[in-house]
Amino acid sequence: MSTANVPGRDHPQGMFSLPDSVSADLARNWWALALRGVLGIVFGIIALVMPAATMLSLVLVFAAYMLIDGILAIVAAVRAARHREKWVWLTLEGVVNIVTAALAVLLPGLTVVVFVLLIAFWALLSGGLMLGAAFRLQPDHGRGWLIFGGIISIIYGALLIVAPLLGALVLTWWLGAYALVFGITLLVLAFKLRSRHQDHPQGSVPTAV
Repeated sequence: MSTANVPGRDHPQGMFSLPDSVSADLARNWWALALRGVLGIVFGIIALVMPAATMLSLVLVFAAYMLIDGILAIVAAVRAARHREKWVWLTLEGVVNIVTAALAVLLPGLTVVVFVLLIAFWALLSGGLMLGAAFRLQPDHGRGWLIFGGIISIIYGALLIVAPLLGALVLTWWLGAYALVFGITLLVLAFKLRSRHQDHPQGSVPTAV
């Protein structure tokens, strides 16, 4: 059996390397990755410098989504009613979504607090489950680490309940830091692809990219 056409045979990265056509396409469109990287960096800086504005923007995006989803649900309910199908639940869902969108716009601070409290209750529940599981685990199987993780989760949830707005601020900072690192990574990758594209303007780009 010939091995000349086996994928990854000629490359040290094997099956995990990208095909030449994909690598070439990425290199030709390096500017798109660069643009995504710049946008990520800009968003990250805004989230770190102006966390309150970032939180408000996220709330407004959520409100817009709920409004559109509610309108579509009501439209679906009207169509269902015309075909004599069940429409009550669709109408109720649409109304609830529209009311939620209105509350998010009129009371953005309350929306942020509710979101943070949901995360807090999740952290408390997760921490409690971890502690419960820890006592069923053998000591030499990492019981101490599981107990430690459960305690940290419970403390985190409690702190969010005590100071939800501060918790939202911290979450926004984390989001900004993530966007900043992600944007820098894409930007570095874009310029690396650009250099490969300049080295191989007509041919395919080596899969080592």
